[in-house]
Amino acid sequence: MRLIYIVGPSGAGKDSLLNGLRQDLASMDNPPPLYFAQRTITRSHHQSNEHHESVDESIFESLLNNDAFALNWLANGLHYGIRHTEMAQMSEGKWVMVNGSRAYLEEAKLRFPGLTVLHITAPVEILRTRLLSRGREDEQAIEARLNRLQSFAPEPQDLCLSNEGSLAESQAILRNLLHQRTGISINKL
Repeated sequence: MRLIYIVGPSGAGKDSLLNGLRQDLASMDNPPPLYFAQRTITRSHHQSNEHHESVDESIFESLLNNDAFALNWLANGLHYGIRHTEMAQMSEGKWVMVNGSRAYLEEAKLRFPGLTVLHITAPVEILRTRLLSRGREDEQAIEARLNRLQSFAPEPQDLCLSNEGSLAESQAILRNLLHQRTGISINKL
């Protein structure tokens, strides 16, 4: 199975790491077969640094009813979906990376047995600081997010990255983890 399902708490730096990986690939003359699945989300483009398809809830519901999604979940009041067309890259021999949800992980495993889980996290104090600096939620909501961390434990076969150092250090660790699991070499120029 050529699916890498990425999970981790808000504030772990998933988008920053994935954006860095995208930039690395864009700078390569002959990039490896790695594809970043675009998410369809019921939020505007202005609320995220992630490139995604923004739709309202009625359009999302229509897409869902018409079986447009291979994966879909509800998290933090937003609907997320990964279209079948995004997952089709696997049949072309590419590794597909999906920025997923911890709460949906078991369902994703049922739908795509053998997927690789990449768990990106950071120490609680770093997460708290990052979430507070975003200013999207009050302290009570942030503490609720941080308390939910205790209910998730990666499995031994999962890839795990603690994004607590510099972004460059964490990106190097991510490239190494991907190389070990997939054989894909991502050379940073």
